[in-house]
Amino acid sequence: MSYHISRTVTGDFDDVVARTREELSKEGFGVLTEIDVKATLKKKLDADFRPYLILGACNPPLAHRALTAEDKLGVLLPCNVVVQDKGSEGIEISAMDPAAAMSMIDSAEVGEVARIVRDKMEKVVNAV
Repeated sequence: MSYHISRTVTGDFDDVVARTREELSKEGFGVLTEIDVKATLKKKLDADFRPYLILGACNPPLAHRALTAEDKLGVLLPCNVVVQDKGSEGIEISAMDPAAAMSMIDSAEVGEVARIVRDKMEKVVNAV
């Protein structure tokens, strides 16, 4: 089982990030955290890295449902979505596959929420 849902597109990095945010919003996700890996690695290590952004996305009703079923589930939240510049290959959008990540939890309710979130993340990645 793969741990991510990914797709590569062409275009401008910032435009792809904006489209990703828009598609997340359409599926009920807000972005709680944003990590600019390129800037962080430059600042902390003086290392050059390609544009690589991690968006921590959360769908509050689904997060509440899952946390109600399993209170330790917060260690797997939020759902990370990565937008990275792969050079001549294009811009890649990758989302965590929550069904894979939560498969270790023995809860039918959590499994159902994970499937719903996976379907939404597939829609997001495929729509960008």
